[in-house]
Amino acid sequence: MERVHERENRANCCPHADLRLRDLSYGLNRSEQHHNHGIYCVSKTDEREPAFDWVGPLASIQWTLFAKAGSTIRLSKLEEAKNYRIGGYRGDVMTTYLEEKGFNVSAISTNGLNARRLEQDQIDLWVADGLAGPYLAADASDVTDLEQVLVFRETPMYLAVNKNTDPDILKALNQSFQALVNSGEIKTISRAYGF
Repeated sequence: MERVHERENRANCCPHADLRLRDLSYGLNRSEQHHNHGIYCVSKTDEREPAFDWVGPLASIQWTLFAKAGSTIRLSKLEEAKNYRIGGYRGDVMTTYLEEKGFNVSAISTNGLNARRLEQDQIDLWVADGLAGPYLAADASDVTDLEQVLVFRETPMYLAVNKNTDPDILKALNQSFQALVNSGEIKTISRAYGF
């Protein structure tokens, strides 16, 4: 009886979290429009910053251009990529950055499929996170042999939380994150996953 009672008390004092895998654009829009919603893990850009409360930074991403295996493409600076067709992920900060800088970007809503597009010569390069890109390629397209051509930037990633979220929930999220930082656990997690 005591254990059941403890579980009931915990359930009453702690909010239920419902996690869902969503397309980035959809997830950002939904999180911005619904209280007590958030999206993990996104870059804090000048455009996004006022729309959310932010928890983190949780990790960092390396903005990376990938080519298919055996590619002869070699880049020493980002500007050289303007001569190529670049696949991107619709709504992603890296894709948006390249589009705004005048690069030839073709964005789709299923990021991992860009690896298949590389293999089929529909694009020459793919912009993705240096760590997540190969995982996405293998998971969505069964592509396991990408070539990293250029890392051109690194940015921190956050949990973006709707501005109308219950202040107690936001406080709990920030306190939990700070506890991970203070204990050193955040570094352990980052090392384990290569961040």
